[in-house]
Amino acid sequence: MIQQIDNLIVSIVISAYNEEKYLPGLIEDLKRQTYNKENIEILFINAMSTDKTTDIIQRFISEDTEFRSIRLYDNPKKNQASGFNLGIKNSNGDLILKIDAHSKVTENFVRNNVELINQGEYICGGPRPTIVEGEGKWSEALHIVEENMFGSSIADYRNSSQDRYVSSIFHGMYRREVFEKAGLVDEQLGRTEDNELHYRIRNHGYKIKFSPNVLSYQYIRPTFKKMLHQKYSNGLWIGLTTHVKPRCLSIFHYVPFAFVLSIIVSTMLIPFSPFFLMFLVAVYSLFVISLTILTLLKHKNVALLLMPVMLFSIHFAYGIGTIVGLIKGFKWRKSYKSEIQYLN
Repeated sequence: MIQQIDNLIVSIVISAYNEEKYLPGLIEDLKRQTYNKENIEILFINAMSTDKTTDIIQRFISEDTEFRSIRLYDNPKKNQASGFNLGIKNSNGDLILKIDAHSKVTENFVRNNVELINQGEYICGGPRPTIVEGEGKWSEALHIVEENMFGSSIADYRNSSQDRYVSSIFHGMYRREVFEKAGLVDEQLGRTEDNELHYRIRNHGYKIKFSPNVLSYQYIRPTFKKMLHQKYSNGLWIGLTTHVKPRCLSIFHYVPFAFVLSIIVSTMLIPFSPFFLMFLVAVYSLFVISLTILTLLKHKNVALLLMPVMLFSIHFAYGIGTIVGLIKGFKWRKSYKSEIQYLN
């Protein structure tokens, strides 16, 4: 069984843009993989970085004596979807594994993925907790809020602790056949390209297996401002995607939008009755304050006193982003063309 697993060739696709800060750590993680490195090829997709990203990758290539192959490709389109597609097209492996450059993977990450595939799965992955750089109460508070399902998302890959089938996965491993039949990533989408890809994959009859044994981490935005910008962008692409591929989204993607819309409508109704806004504020405040108290009792971090403000800001940024995306989408959808490429 072990011999059979080790004989499968794995192509790891890593997209990177100005990742000089995170790449050295990820490279060390790759060197520590317990899977047979002679059957691992690594494809770095460089989105025209302007820092030392290229130098770090080239040094890794020149010094390597273990891996089957390490190659570097430029991605002039710069977005994640085109980068992953470029990696898939240039890969030679039986299995294709997607890893973000600003991530950390455990030493058995590749092996545990391959074992799931060897059991008959076609797509698999596992939990992806977050890591906030820096020390101190504020960094810890950012991490706690991001990990909270009300501060980030309820994506399957964030919170599940049991083996099961899910609707989407992060840092997924795919059999090559999946891209031959379901197609590659939609390069015209941003932030929602994984949702659309996995929706299409499921429609082709494939299941996505989640296992807590397949563990990786992602570094999140180190400042609250950057975190808010990320949430706004996520919401923006929910709004845009609604115009062209609404079925790949779930009702939960629209909760922040509904929240912000409720605020807007309730505010407009103040001349007639302030009750609706007062009720909304009371219910939301009760909810976030209760959540804050419970979180404070668990983590004993005084910075979490700002959790109500942080949660409101995150929800508002995401909701406003969705509204802007819905408005801009009327014009954007005219230029959108659904041209899915297939792996030959």
